[in-house]
Amino acid sequence: MSAPSENAVRVWHYDGASGIRREPLMTLAGQGFVLVENGFEHGPHAFEDLIAQGNVNGHARYGLKNRPGWSVTLIEGAPSALAERLPGSRRYGGVIDRIGLWPAVGAFAAVSVVVLIGLSMLPSVVARMIPRSVEARMGSLMVGDFGERACNAPAGSAALQTLATRMGMAKDVDLRVVDVPMVNAVTLPGGHVVLFSGLLQQASSPDEVAGVLAHELGHVENRDVLESLVRQLGLSVVLGGLDGNVGGYTNALLSASYSRGAEARADGFAIDALARAQVSPKPTAAFFQRLSKTEIKTEGAGALLGYLASHPISSDRERRFAASAGKAAYAPALDDAQWKALREICGSGSGKWKRSRMGF
Repeated sequence: MSAPSENAVRVWHYDGASGIRREPLMTLAGQGFVLVENGFEHGPHAFEDLIAQGNVNGHARYGLKNRPGWSVTLIEGAPSALAERLPGSRRYGGVIDRIGLWPAVGAFAAVSVVVLIGLSMLPSVVARMIPRSVEARMGSLMVGDFGERACNAPAGSAALQTLATRMGMAKDVDLRVVDVPMVNAVTLPGGHVVLFSGLLQQASSPDEVAGVLAHELGHVENRDVLESLVRQLGLSVVLGGLDGNVGGYTNALLSASYSRGAEARADGFAIDALARAQVSPKPTAAFFQRLSKTEIKTEGAGALLGYLASHPISSDRERRFAASAGKAAYAPALDDAQWKALREICGSGSGKWKRSRMGF
């Protein structure tokens, strides 16, 4: 048995055909290698075609591309000129073997958290990419389903406009009251805000309604309703124009909850609006507290469609409004006559309407 040179290493070799183990020298030959045995050369082969196959009893083994069963196993240390051209050994488990099990588990957990955060933020990002024209068309379809129940008594409408002006409502926002005895307010796509008559009857003062209205205007400003629709219904439904099922999707929107981030942004907007209008935020905090402790009984609609379904109340939110109260003098959002007119905006026919596609 001849001694290996500085450019060769002795290997065990299977050619994948005969099943016989040979013991040639793997020898450098130009940019590749040959297997030399008993004066015969097999090859040449390219180092790039070698595939690391792990270790056999501590010896590195390599396969060859497109040659099933072909292998060479180094049975001694390879000289540096040859070793530096061999592919790196592939360890079972890859990254896990290199960094260890628990570090790998920690890294996987961290990546999972990042992915989950990204997915939770996706509806918000996608919502802001939806064209305004699509949003406007959706809103027109949805608000149209309230048409038969819209309340427009002249004195009440004037009071509503006064309240909207004090809250700094933009001119392109559509605000209306509908004759539905449900304690709720909803923002629809395209800048439509709907107050339900049940909300006006449950509120103890115009300041409470002012806070709710300002909160809804915050949702308009931030386009939060689109985020909620994308989260609940999916982008395909939103871009598909509601697929003709306007009432069903409006119903879904009424019962869908905004994200914590959306509610916090809308609350911040409302607190700022109340401060600019010099309307106390404490009545809004009291209203939220009252709603969270009292089960509101409504007729013709399920409790799940109430204000608490789409606007979860928490003690933190109540405290945030209460804490925002300053020492400046506050003025009521409406005077007594205006407040009376707003509560009577639906007239004597309040509570009587034709059944809608939304089921109430």
